[in-house]
Amino acid sequence: MSFWHKDLFHYTVAIFCAFIASLFMGHFLYFLLAICITIIIRQTYLLKQLEHWLSAGAKANNPTHDGLWEEIYYHIFRIKKANKKRKKQLSTIIEQFRKSTAALPDAVVVLGEYDEISWFNEAAKKILGLQKSDKGQRIPNLIRTPAFVDFLIKKDSNAVLSINSPINKNITLQIKVVNYGKNAHLLVAHDVTYLKNIERMRKDFVDNISHELRTPLTVLKGYLETLTDMDDQHSALLTHSLEQMQNQTFRMQHLVDDLLLLANLETQKISRDCVTIKPLLKQICSESSALEALNNRIELFIDSDLNILGNDQELRSAFSNLVVNALKYSPEESIVTVQWHQLDENLILEVTDQGEGIPEQEISKVTERFYRINVKRKQQKSGTGLGLSIVKHVLARHDAKLVITSELGKGSCFQCIFPKHRFC
Repeated sequence: MSFWHKDLFHYTVAIFCAFIASLFMGHFLYFLLAICITIIIRQTYLLKQLEHWLSAGAKANNPTHDGLWEEIYYHIFRIKKANKKRKKQLSTIIEQFRKSTAALPDAVVVLGEYDEISWFNEAAKKILGLQKSDKGQRIPNLIRTPAFVDFLIKKDSNAVLSINSPINKNITLQIKVVNYGKNAHLLVAHDVTYLKNIERMRKDFVDNISHELRTPLTVLKGYLETLTDMDDQHSALLTHSLEQMQNQTFRMQHLVDDLLLLANLETQKISRDCVTIKPLLKQICSESSALEALNNRIELFIDSDLNILGNDQELRSAFSNLVVNALKYSPEESIVTVQWHQLDENLILEVTDQGEGIPEQEISKVTERFYRINVKRKQQKSGTGLGLSIVKHVLARHDAKLVITSELGKGSCFQCIFPKHRFC
């Protein structure tokens, strides 16, 4: 018999007894009312017992009852046991998470809705200087670097901030904020000091070796010019050899010049003069056409009179590289379009060619230093592999970006997009 059936049986028996008694004494309704009142009082007392037991944390042994109340206490006991087991499992998972994050070399900080510190690992103590007493404090009150405060306000999951450690200026940190849950954030700080030192050593090496190569190249170039002037054209092999040596010397000279330019872009501060774009583009297109002896290949469209705040020589170098590349990597009879125009709140220089195009998987790599697209050409094109890298660096120094779209066999489009605060 189920618990509910037990209670129902007891109520039925009570009503039956009241009915039998009423046959001798009458007043069946009074007996029935008395039974109902008794049941209500009993249920109220049992509810009070349940409330008292629950308010005490349901820790003591539950009251012993039969019928439906026995089933209620049994279900509460099962739920309590399941919750205890689940709580134990969650505690184990949380403890494992804390141990694993504590072992991470990166600093991990859990932030609340108002950037208050909820939890952090051991690495955060070492490289961010956080202490146990800092829990509950807003992290901008502890790390007051203006760049960090602005970065934290924006909370851009795709952005990365590089700053010095607040407790050791010799440590360089790369910080990222990840949003998760509702009004919860995870701050991760990675120590990139070693990588920065390697990058600095690489830059210093390239800078130094570029300077050191200039002198021997100048001497070599001078002697080759002298030998070329002395050549009487009697030996075809000697004449050809001198031409090849001169070509490779010029190529090496261009490489050194490009390396020095990149080194300067990475170290020197940028000037903020108003660069007049129209005459600059006209001169670049004119010089490029004359250099290629293809005066009718470039079509220039100036659709905006707005100019750019920046450095004239750097912009000249970037724009010239794009135009020369477009001429170099497109058929001799094709047209290269150069357009300066405004779109929404951006100024755009657009260089479009009808060349061989760039494979989609290589578009993101073409701005890397010395990267050359591995395609089969009838005639190998000479170059240093630094042109687009120079373009990328120049645009970054002007708060602009390079967007490349291309289709194999149909050509490429290079867009230099300048933001509104660079207009002049």
